[in-house]
Amino acid sequence: MTRKAVRGLWTVLLTTAVMSAAAACSGGGASSTASEAASAASRGAEAVASATAAAGEKLNSFKNGVNAKSDVGLGRPSTDGDGRATVKVTVKNSSDSAKSYAVQVNFRDASGNLLDTVVVTVDGVAAKASKDATARSNRKLSGDVKAEVGRALRH
Repeated sequence: MTRKAVRGLWTVLLTTAVMSAAAACSGGGASSTASEAASAASRGAEAVASATAAAGEKLNSFKNGVNAKSDVGLGRPSTDGDGRATVKVTVKNSSDSAKSYAVQVNFRDASGNLLDTVVVTVDGVAAKASKDATARSNRKLSGDVKAEVGRALRH
């Protein structure tokens, strides 16, 4: 897990702890609202941790992969009809034979906190050619969502 991912996870966990403490100290409707916010933050942290673990497993299963981060470009993130972030992934195969790629795409908020991560596989990219795919977040994301290539492997 990268430093930014760890920092983002700690931020979510700290927010959860603060919200839980606020819920314990306040009364009435504020307690209920703080408790709901803490619960949502906890679910968000669990979703990010689960997505990060799944992405790691998928990349680790990509045997004999070569770092190909420089072969990958991303478009501008948008939101689909289900509220999930999507981004166009373009792979440019610079080798002399057809290759397959596994690309980890991280979705972050404006502060750089990790919101979600997915792995997209792009199979059969012809030699010296490009191929597009779409990365789609695992859950609904809101706000100013940015996308970055976390890792990219070619084999």
